[in-house]
Amino acid sequence: MLSMNRLFPYTGAALAACAVVSPAHAQETLASLTPVSLRAALSGADNTDALAERVRAYFGAGRMATGAPPKVDNAPTGLTVAWAIDAPGLAPGQVPAVTTDDMNLRYLPLTRIGATSVYAGTAVLPRGLAGHWSYRLPTGAKGSGQIEDYPVNIEEKARPEVPKGKLTAMPDWNSTIFEGTSRSWWVYVPAQYKADKPAPVMIFQDGGGPKNWMPTVFDNMIAKGEIPPMVGIFINPGRFVADKKDDRSVEYDTVSDKYARFLLEEILPEVEKTTKLSHNPDDRALFGVSSGGICAFNVAWQRPDEFHKVDTCVGSFTNLQGGPTGFAGGNTIPAMIRKNTGWQHDGKPKPIKMFQTDGANDIDNAAGSWPLANQEIAKALDFGGYEHRFVFGNGFHGDRFGRYNMPDALRYLWSAPKQ
Repeated sequence: MLSMNRLFPYTGAALAACAVVSPAHAQETLASLTPVSLRAALSGADNTDALAERVRAYFGAGRMATGAPPKVDNAPTGLTVAWAIDAPGLAPGQVPAVTTDDMNLRYLPLTRIGATSVYAGTAVLPRGLAGHWSYRLPTGAKGSGQIEDYPVNIEEKARPEVPKGKLTAMPDWNSTIFEGTSRSWWVYVPAQYKADKPAPVMIFQDGGGPKNWMPTVFDNMIAKGEIPPMVGIFINPGRFVADKKDDRSVEYDTVSDKYARFLLEEILPEVEKTTKLSHNPDDRALFGVSSGGICAFNVAWQRPDEFHKVDTCVGSFTNLQGGPTGFAGGNTIPAMIRKNTGWQHDGKPKPIKMFQTDGANDIDNAAGSWPLANQEIAKALDFGGYEHRFVFGNGFHGDRFGRYNMPDALRYLWSAPKQ
């Protein structure tokens, strides 16, 4: 059985020093303003009052007075980040700065642009960082936010030579199991689909987001033979038709078989009216972020006879829906895993294969600690002898890390099982 933690350690060295400005970068600053071109302009002849006006337009003049969020360029080797602030009235020698709680960039003095009150600075930071930033002025702090560097994975880039599958928007689904709710959903069918061969399927919770990028990942990885041609089902949580109230947490965070029944009795049969799907549980995978993550795991846990593969990102294995006792939510899942495969049973794990990602800066609130909960899930799966991979980074609550790791997740889930 496999369990792997991949950590992204701090380098311990600030990487904010200005890079050597190449002629190509100097030309780029004349054509467009990006973090990379601003970096070049600040250290060259383009550092003029005219540049300040371009910076105001780029960051937003109104936002710069209160501390505009940074602009970011992702690259395979790291992250180029630019900050800018309008800080009139500073005394000679006073310079605003950006501070972060990441060891790669503790303090970044900003450069004055021309003779204006606009100050800017850039830093090149390594992949995998996550931290909080703020502007520091003699009068105190201004603006603040989070920065996280997990670039878009290469499989999200469309390739003209690759056969393209078809994504179809389905009519809104009015559920009977989740009575009174309606939801939007989409179905992707790969170009290689053959009607006489049942296709594997992967179901995406909160599907309105992944449906915008996941079909390209499928196209590229299917074309390379890294995964089989598979159907993608992208489904949003329900809203009550009567009052438009969101039913997401109830559907996703409740530990029961209800959502599994919804998929098995309503959604999959509807797809099969036009597309032949495999009923082999090894051919069925689920993906979800946050509450969608616990939902994906819970479906496989409740119905391992139907679903074997799970991919979760910042899974909400916490007490968001506590049931009748108020304390019987996702926080109970580690104990369920351990007892189901421990001394009270025959010691055999359920046939679930799982890829899991989370970050050290994930949520910590009254419902629980997301980083701790995900580590507890990973340890319970290790204890139970599950085939499982856990990738732990530095990130915040969101889909960036899971999205970055999606190609690895697909390769892992559809690789041959460990013997």
